[in-house]
Amino acid sequence: MNPTSYDKALELNLDPQVYGAFAEIGAGQETGNWFFRASGTAGLVAKTISAYDMTMSDAIYGHAERYVSAERLGAMLDHEYALLLERLGPKRGNETTFFSFCNTVRARGYNDSGECHGWLGIRFQMKPGDPPSDILLHVRLLDPDTIGQMEALGVVGLNLIYAAFRHRGHLRQFVESLRDNLKLGRVEVDLLKFSGHGYGFFDNRLCALQLVESGLTDATMFLPSGEVVQPTEVLYRHPVLLLRGSFDPVLNLHLAMLDQTRDGFSRSLAAEDRGAAIELCEISMANLLRGPGIDPVDFLDRSDALQSLGKTVLVSSCAEFHRLAAFLNRCTNKPVGIILSIGLLNELFKAKWSANLAGGLLESFGRLFKKGVTLQVFPWRNRKTGELVSAETFHAPENCLHLYRHFIENGRIQGVSCGDETLLASTGRDVCRMILAGDERWRDLVPQEAWTMAERHARLRLS
Repeated sequence: MNPTSYDKALELNLDPQVYGAFAEIGAGQETGNWFFRASGTAGLVAKTISAYDMTMSDAIYGHAERYVSAERLGAMLDHEYALLLERLGPKRGNETTFFSFCNTVRARGYNDSGECHGWLGIRFQMKPGDPPSDILLHVRLLDPDTIGQMEALGVVGLNLIYAAFRHRGHLRQFVESLRDNLKLGRVEVDLLKFSGHGYGFFDNRLCALQLVESGLTDATMFLPSGEVVQPTEVLYRHPVLLLRGSFDPVLNLHLAMLDQTRDGFSRSLAAEDRGAAIELCEISMANLLRGPGIDPVDFLDRSDALQSLGKTVLVSSCAEFHRLAAFLNRCTNKPVGIILSIGLLNELFKAKWSANLAGGLLESFGRLFKKGVTLQVFPWRNRKTGELVSAETFHAPENCLHLYRHFIENGRIQGVSCGDETLLASTGRDVCRMILAGDERWRDLVPQEAWTMAERHARLRLS
């Protein structure tokens, strides 16, 4: 059984080594307040502060372009931690593990319907005298009222501090403890990063994967450099072109799908948005499952291959297309194009993807196309007949023929020209078979950057 929030606060208050400062902006001082509710507060709390006024905040932490941002959180951690060491280090640095906890938050305001979210972080020592380590996270506050959001924020902040000192050696336990003592649907954590002392070789992409796997968020993303980023911060006010796929292995076909779609999608954008589109390669959790669980090495292999090709990777649990569209529409107010194959297009008409919606198939498509999302459909060659099936020649189920024609005629579903049709001849499974059979023609189907990954996965996949 997980300890209660009170138990966590009391345990830390009574730990003679742990001592720190709190700086919270935007939603009260709810994290610090947990330690005041428990006994023994003087054993843990050196200071609490809330520089709520922007002028006061700038005077302490410097001017900020955005007050709820990773940059602002970093400035707060720099200032508060340095001050803590300067004032208390000489007196008790040999026996004290210092920390500074900070957050900057946009909670629900008066007559406010905007996105409510915040950045939280802790800078801490693993043992007395150690250089600092940082743990940062981004949280979305989902309660409809300010009081609920403040309460949830305080619990998440407490959970972060507790996990930093009690769970930092176990990633799954760390991640899942962030939601301790909170009902489902109150918060979403879509970014978690470890850095500094002790984390020089830690791969934060595994944090991204664990957040999705543990259900704390629908999706996370990272750049070609491997840097884990908060999706809205990167995608905001950018058109998005997303390719769904297993990428097991990455194929030249995948690159062709992006290349062939890019120009047409760009031409459909307003003049000021052309050239601003961000391309994403999405790996879904369903495509990562092998046996009873997810293989992190498999995940990192696919990610490495895509990143080496300059691609930004999105990891999501959004099996339903309408959920993926809702996520992207939350991140940007610009057009979204989703690239898919004829096989995936056919999947959209199956009842299982709308079984949990009262409006069934019509509601599923209504949600998918609600904010102008388009499906960019790449052709497929029927192996039995040799027919090239495109978006225009695709035969939707009999009871959906008129619905499908409506989507085509209104530009919601758009066909993409194939380019090199020879790429359609082989699937990822075919490539695996070629590798195992010693057929070197597979190298013509896979970009060189993904050869190592393809060879390793061939033996795993078909063993």
